[in-house]
Amino acid sequence: MTKARKQVLEILHNSKEPLSASQVFKLTGMSCNQATVYRILSYLETEGYAESFVLHCDSHGTERYFSRLESSHKHWFHCESCHCFIDMGDCIIKPFVRAFEKKEQVTVHRHVLYVTGICPGCRKNA
Repeated sequence: MTKARKQVLEILHNSKEPLSASQVFKLTGMSCNQATVYRILSYLETEGYAESFVLHCDSHGTERYFSRLESSHKHWFHCESCHCFIDMGDCIIKPFVRAFEKKEQVTVHRHVLYVTGICPGCRKNA
């Protein structure tokens, strides 16, 4: 693994919330260019070191977010106002997915769940 890949993986590992590619790029201290960051993120995801999801936000547009691949799959709440993420804990829909697999005779390899709304801090300030 290259020095740049290790750096990006460490950035994802140290983050408490998913990061966009541009956020990762800024956190590298611009030690590599933005196109390289995109290639690294793609590599890390392909090799099973990271995962991503696409979030549609009215004010930020469509953005892809990356986080480290953990032993427990995560789901996220996204605040539409301040754009923070809140970890919803371990996967809460595994029983639903397993029942769906059995009923429909399919195999689910991956799923994504995020919810959007307003966080407590933004509700208080509104």
